[in-house]
Amino acid sequence: MANEATLVVGASSAIAQALIRAQHQRGHRVIAISRRPASGQTDWLQCDYSDAQIAHTIHALRELNCHWRRVFICNGVLHDEQAMPEKRLEELSSTTLQARFLSNSILPAMWLQALLPLLRGKTPCTVAVLSARIGSIADNRLGGWYSYRASKAALNMLLKTAAIEFSRRAKNIKLIAFHPGTTDSPLSAPFQHSIADDALFTPEFVAERLLSLCDAHSPDGQLSYLDWAGKPIAW
Repeated sequence: MANEATLVVGASSAIAQALIRAQHQRGHRVIAISRRPASGQTDWLQCDYSDAQIAHTIHALRELNCHWRRVFICNGVLHDEQAMPEKRLEELSSTTLQARFLSNSILPAMWLQALLPLLRGKTPCTVAVLSARIGSIADNRLGGWYSYRASKAALNMLLKTAAIEFSRRAKNIKLIAFHPGTTDSPLSAPFQHSIADDALFTPEFVAERLLSLCDAHSPDGQLSYLDWAGKPIAW
């Protein structure tokens, strides 16, 4: 189909950058959205993720008149200069909780809402959102990391609820919540000392695994919660 394109939201992250490179290597057009320019990306839209800027960006995307086949929503924060993952309840703060929910739950949901009118139609479209196994309530055996766990669990519920709605209103859209594994990136850098070499993945490997999963799944009215190996994760 003419004028097909891939959209990458949160395009400055390591995995997002690898996705962009991989799609370019496949000969696909990629539109990147981020606060700052994506390296080597020509089709780039700047967005500070405020409601007004998201609306402005959606208008710009509509003007492109693209058929969107792949959408990757890569927003997410594990730690920053203000806070690391909490090990004990005493380390919880409302400020950190709100910040993590904004980055990991609210922003992806707002993008999904804003993009729906552009994606809904006859063109099959796979929307993959970076989730995490740590968002699985059933898989929580170690505790800790309160705000990150909770915000990723909330993301999964938002996506699950959206998938149910899409099964009625946007049957052409397939939703995937994707756990990339521990990826060699700034997000995982403080914790890599405890990761075996064969369990630390390059962004390029993760991107190829995610693209393979997108190729293997078609719209079915369901949210698939999958890890990098394509295995389902318990909710």
